[in-house]
Amino acid sequence: MIYITYYNMLSLPDVSCYFQLDYLKRHSDKEISAGDKVIFMMLKSEKKESEVTAADIYPVATRGTIESIGDGWALIRTLGRVSLDSVSVNNGTFNAEVRSRSDIEDMDPALIDEKFQSMRSALLKTFKDTEWLPGSRNTIMRWTNINELVTFSSTLLQISNEDKYAILEEDSLRCRVEMMEKAFYESLELYKVNSEARSAEAKSNEQLYREQAIKRQISFLEEELDKMHPENITDVRKFEKKIADSGMNEIARAEAEKVLNRMRQEGKDGHEYGMLYDYLDFVTALVWKKEKVKKIDLKTAEKVLDSEHYGLEKTKRRIIEQIAVMALRKKQAGSILLFVGAPGTGKTSIGQSIAKALKRSYVRVSLGGIRDEAEIRGHRRTYIGAMPGRIMDGIRRSGSSNPVMVLDEVDKLVRDYGGDPSSALLEVLDPEQNATFTDHYMNVPYDLSDVLFVCTANSTDTIPEPLLNRMEVISFPGYSALEKFEIAKRHLLPKAMEKAGIGKRNLVLSDEAIKSIISDYTMEAGVRTLKNRLDTICRMAAVKIVRGESKRVSVGPEDLRDLLDMSPIRHDRILEEKRAGIVTGLAWTAAGGEILFIETMFTKGEGKLVITGQLGDVMKESVMIAVSLVKSLFPDKADLFKENDLHVHVPSGAVPKDGPSAGITLTVALASLVSGSPVKSSYAMTGEVSLRGALMPIGGLAEKLMAAERAGVREVFIPEENTDDLKDVAEATRNNLKITPVHLVTDVLKNVGIL
Repeated sequence: MIYITYYNMLSLPDVSCYFQLDYLKRHSDKEISAGDKVIFMMLKSEKKESEVTAADIYPVATRGTIESIGDGWALIRTLGRVSLDSVSVNNGTFNAEVRSRSDIEDMDPALIDEKFQSMRSALLKTFKDTEWLPGSRNTIMRWTNINELVTFSSTLLQISNEDKYAILEEDSLRCRVEMMEKAFYESLELYKVNSEARSAEAKSNEQLYREQAIKRQISFLEEELDKMHPENITDVRKFEKKIADSGMNEIARAEAEKVLNRMRQEGKDGHEYGMLYDYLDFVTALVWKKEKVKKIDLKTAEKVLDSEHYGLEKTKRRIIEQIAVMALRKKQAGSILLFVGAPGTGKTSIGQSIAKALKRSYVRVSLGGIRDEAEIRGHRRTYIGAMPGRIMDGIRRSGSSNPVMVLDEVDKLVRDYGGDPSSALLEVLDPEQNATFTDHYMNVPYDLSDVLFVCTANSTDTIPEPLLNRMEVISFPGYSALEKFEIAKRHLLPKAMEKAGIGKRNLVLSDEAIKSIISDYTMEAGVRTLKNRLDTICRMAAVKIVRGESKRVSVGPEDLRDLLDMSPIRHDRILEEKRAGIVTGLAWTAAGGEILFIETMFTKGEGKLVITGQLGDVMKESVMIAVSLVKSLFPDKADLFKENDLHVHVPSGAVPKDGPSAGITLTVALASLVSGSPVKSSYAMTGEVSLRGALMPIGGLAEKLMAAERAGVREVFIPEENTDDLKDVAEATRNNLKITPVHLVTDVLKNVGIL
């Protein structure tokens, strides 16, 4: 007896099949010959023969007989079903008691044959258009019964193993045929569905492969045409290449390709074509790839800053510190710098020097007067005329991903119904957020973390606190007369002559003339007006040279009035004679510092207080405090305030004046008035006072002291708490003035001789 084990083969009775002799020999301990009996057993699960146990074998099997043996093959005919009892397995050899298992003949053989014919026709019809059928049709036609059909088609149609054994185990012939019919047709339909799906997939893949092949061919031909006629390249092809070469991140690339597809579908005549073109033109013009970090030479950076800017030692030292940190970390690092100072003090131009020192691109973005948040974040593309914000537009203009970007005039941002542009700047300047800055126009993130932002402002008063906290404030004090002279000789005059096309030998501007321009024809903390005056002189010299009047133009102080076509500017000077009730104060203005006269007078009246000179609310409060202080300091003079009207006036009434630093001047002026003790005109003072009589610190000390020096003041009284600010004052100014820090009002009154 030869026992053959299978996991999934269905062997029904009355079926002839071929087997390899080698396979049969592995299951027999003797020579194989015709007439030998064979048992086909089914396994409950897939296992190696060496691992099979008696429990793994189903109890119903099929017996057969070897009908003939050929060249390496044996023909076996299955005869009927058997039950296996006392199954044992020993070293891969199977033994069992075999009992014949009879069928219940409860179905007409003619009906069975009719079903067989129908099932075979269905099988042939299903496979008629497949490659499998031509070589197998004759085999199918040789099948003589339903058992052969189901046995040989069970593997092809993937009838489940459970269904196969259930068919073999069934004793009722009717039930077995019905089970075979049901499993056959279900599997046949499943095969049809799978075949249709495979066919559809193959057709789709074929279409896709064909389309890709055609596209590659078209792309190749278009590239050849583009090389031959670059002027005729289409917009779509141009942007395809730009997107491929841009180095965009995945989100940006997906958005750009989406817009490009819309542009391709829209066509040149589409009403959205222009908007789509502008968008792609913008995003592909940006530099998306990270710039290679350039080696920073600190000595070269210092040399650049010193050669292009005279003075500003504190500012240049802070910039060098930041550059040094960047050199060590080899990436963008440090605080956002905010340069604060009067116009013309070099805030913007030093940004150019920083870019040159770092060997980076430079771009300036003016924020003055912006009142719409969209100017920073960009307009959404759903709006007509949408544009990117000024930040991303500046990045595009710089042609770099890590430029030095100067945000000019951040103190002049306007908040109204259009939004708060300063809030939009919070994300731009925050190093924790700007790595994924999203402009509304672009609608994709862009990395701003490598950009070195430098901000400028004339004052910090109007900058919102959250924005100011993100920046490090560096003050730009006004230039002294000596510094202006050096700046004019080293930088402004050579540039003005080059701009006018004048050679070094064609114009001689004396040092006295330059000093006269600074003192008599400008009134500013910076050097912008000085530059304009030098430009004017160079233009006038150019006229004389071109007319042939002179090949060499010499300019002295006496020539300035005619060349500049203006009268000298009148600066307030200290009074030549001293009078009680009049004291010199110091004030800060946008153009630098100025002296300020406080004039007081008693007139017969009923104790009214008259204030003139267009004073603001803060200075009016200072007047009230000064009156109270003087009354407390001079109680014996209290009747003067009851019997007279007090008039306080600050000259230049057309100019609005306000600020918290005139308190000491007002107090000393009133004390001088009530005591009748005049104060020397060579004294000047600045500082706010409290009702306790203490002097409180003020701002703009450097500008005020320079104004005092220019006006001829000899001694200045300042709040004691401002002593540390003296290191920011030009050395020449400190040397030309006697600066006296004081703590109390009484200290000032004693020093000026009132107490």
